[in-house]
Amino acid sequence: MQEAENILRIFQETKEAVSRGDSAEIKNLSNQTNNTAALTNDPDNIATAVVVYALSKIIEREDYKNLPGWNKFYGVYIDCIDKVINSLKRGDDEAFRKHVKMLRDAINRLSGKLKDYIQDVFRKASINKASKIYEHGISMEKTASLLGITLFELASYAGQKEEAELPQTKTIDVRMRIKLAMEMFE
Repeated sequence: MQEAENILRIFQETKEAVSRGDSAEIKNLSNQTNNTAALTNDPDNIATAVVVYALSKIIEREDYKNLPGWNKFYGVYIDCIDKVINSLKRGDDEAFRKHVKMLRDAINRLSGKLKDYIQDVFRKASINKASKIYEHGISMEKTASLLGITLFELASYAGQKEEAELPQTKTIDVRMRIKLAMEMFE
C-alpha cells in the first residue's frame, strides 16, 4: 500500500470530523486523498477517497437520519472506520481492504429509501472522484476502470464541467502568449 500513513491520518481525522458532523472537513479530507490517488493510481487511495467523500455527502444530509435503518448503518460505518484505523496502525493491508469493502457492503444490508439514497451517493462519489483523477491527467479509460464506472458516466460528468473549473483548459489571450514566447528567448 502506498501512502499508508497518509491514509491513516485521513481516516483518523475523518472519524473526528464525523463526531462533530463536519461534512465540509470530511470532503476536504477526501480531496487530499484524491490528489495522492491521482499521482499514484493506488487503488487503496482511490477507495479511501471514494469512501470518505461518500461519507461527507451522507453526513451533510440530515434527512437520512430520520429514515429506518439509519442508526444501524451509522453504527456499522463507525465500527468499520475504527477497524480500518486499527488495520492501518498494524500495517495489515489485507484487513484494511476487507474493512473498506465492509464500509461499502454496509449499504447492501439496508432496505428501502435509505439503501437507494446511499447507493446513489456512492455511485456519484465514484464518478466525482473519477472526474478529479481524470483532471490530473490520467486517461479516461484507466480512471473509469480504477473506479468501477463506465466511460460514458465519466465522460458525461466531465463534460458538464465549466471550463473555468479545469485550469488546464483555460486559454491564454494573444498578448499573454506573445509575452510568454518572448520570455522564452530572453
